[in-house]
Amino acid sequence: MSDTTQRRPGRRGPHGRAPAEKPKDFKKASLQLLRFLRPFLAAMIVALVFAVVGTVLNLTGPNILGDLTAAIQQSFLFLPDQGDYLVQAIDMDEIFRLCILLVVIYGAGLLCSYVQGLLMATVTQKNARNLRTAISEKINRLPLKYFDAHAVGDVLSRVTNDVDTIGQTLNQSITTFVTAVVMLVGSVIMMFVTNWIMALTAIGASLIGFILMFLIMGRSQKYFARQQRYLGEIDGHIEEVYAGHNVVKVYNAEHAVKRTFNDINYKLYSSAWKSQFLSGLMMPLMTFIGNLGYVAVCVVGAALLVNKAIADFGVITAFTLYVRLFTSPLSQLAQAFTSMQTAAAASERVFEFLGEEELSDESGKKKYLSPASVSGEVSFEHVRFGYDPGKIIIHDFSAAAHAGQKIAIVGPTGAGKTTMVNLLMRFYELNGGCIRIDGIPTSELTRENVHELFCMVLQDTWLFEGTVRENVVYSKQGVTDEEVVRACKAVGLHHFITTLPHGYDTVLDDKANLSAGQKQLVTIARAMIENAPMLILDEATSSVDTRTEELIQKAMDRLTVGRTSFIIAHRLSTIRNADLILVMNGGDIIESGSHEQLLAKGGFYADLYNSQFESI
Repeated sequence: MSDTTQRRPGRRGPHGRAPAEKPKDFKKASLQLLRFLRPFLAAMIVALVFAVVGTVLNLTGPNILGDLTAAIQQSFLFLPDQGDYLVQAIDMDEIFRLCILLVVIYGAGLLCSYVQGLLMATVTQKNARNLRTAISEKINRLPLKYFDAHAVGDVLSRVTNDVDTIGQTLNQSITTFVTAVVMLVGSVIMMFVTNWIMALTAIGASLIGFILMFLIMGRSQKYFARQQRYLGEIDGHIEEVYAGHNVVKVYNAEHAVKRTFNDINYKLYSSAWKSQFLSGLMMPLMTFIGNLGYVAVCVVGAALLVNKAIADFGVITAFTLYVRLFTSPLSQLAQAFTSMQTAAAASERVFEFLGEEELSDESGKKKYLSPASVSGEVSFEHVRFGYDPGKIIIHDFSAAAHAGQKIAIVGPTGAGKTTMVNLLMRFYELNGGCIRIDGIPTSELTRENVHELFCMVLQDTWLFEGTVRENVVYSKQGVTDEEVVRACKAVGLHHFITTLPHGYDTVLDDKANLSAGQKQLVTIARAMIENAPMLILDEATSSVDTRTEELIQKAMDRLTVGRTSFIIAHRLSTIRNADLILVMNGGDIIESGSHEQLLAKGGFYADLYNSQFESI
């Protein structure tokens, strides 16, 4: 990346994920998600209808069960004078009918739950797939300046953590919310229809417990927030210390690092203990609420039964089930609403990313330069540029590179060397001036067309998990094994590859221990395979030793024959044979010429070159 680029770190939570948070605008985030779900709206409505029907069927079960209990009770006739029961003939036909009806109702409820679960699982996974696809496509349409201002972990979090959060919430919380509301309202209605006195008793007893539960939830929330914050701190501390373990050892900082770790670890322990203790009270409290409701219903029901305010014991049986159906949805609603808030926050982050400004549309551009026909004439004409339009760092850059020339760009850190290469590749758009390739402004060519005219080797190597051959070939089609071997021999990598367990078929992963120089050699071989008409080398030999550098230099000399090459280098000894050296400082060219010409001038370049060979 540019040596003048300003980076702003993105917010990261534990393990590189963005921390869970409440949405800034719950309504807007929800509407954005619903718009994205429009293709699946019909399936979601059907799923919710099945959820409602299944809940209603489950609500009718206790009433039928009460009738079944009453039918059995009627077969026992109490004789007060004898103080005993007279067992009468049991109406087995009625009992059998009620049992069959119960099986059908609960079976139908189970089927409805299965169908709605299947539909929602399908919807959520397809939606998650579409979101990931949209984000993946969006990444390719974003300008490079977006990634300069956002941490990689933040972008990855939106693709993984946020999308997963949305999917899990859609799959669970929406149907849970709907069924809980239907279950709550339905159970209250059924209780009042059955007996209003017992309904008030059950609701009153349960509400006492729920008031206690919400008080505990309010107290525990701050400890959960602290736990997540300290978890993020300790993860960041461990990652930082692990990455710089050698530095910690060299400077004997183990005790200071340990003190910092212990301090954060104690804070994490304290907040985690309090949050887990308070949240651990929830389950016993829910059990208490249920038992309190059962006891209250049984006591009041027995009193009503004795006073003949209710007809039979079946009413009490139904009410004990309704109490369970009433208490369960309240906790489900609280959990569902919390999950929906988290999903709304995740949606906000995802759609904020999808709404970022994209690269300009280039579908209307018709000009095209074929790599096979490009000669390599490149000219910079009064180029002006600033990463921030208000802070111009390239003021008036003009230069010309003839076909086949080797152009070296040198200068101190922050001079704008890499920036010029980024502008040449159209990673950024100019604020003024023009860059031409074979006389055609790059702004009139598509970015893809510009990119296929160059092969590029950066200072930072990038290898993916795959074989050596796959890493060298990368996306190039129709490359033969002989071409791969030839490229690797040219950079001096072939002998090393033959010593690997499977040669060119060795998978490069954590087990394949490649040095920084060897990784760089792979990327240089990749550039040779690309065989584009122009070449960019950005500190390509900075990670190799002097002997390997000399070998690579010879390979580069062969590679640059017939190609217009732009070489950024801090080791000025590597660019002595360049056709033209451009010396940059402060975003402008202050000197230009061959190595010998610049040394003869005794100016900035001469001072820069001689400073690398001064005795200390």
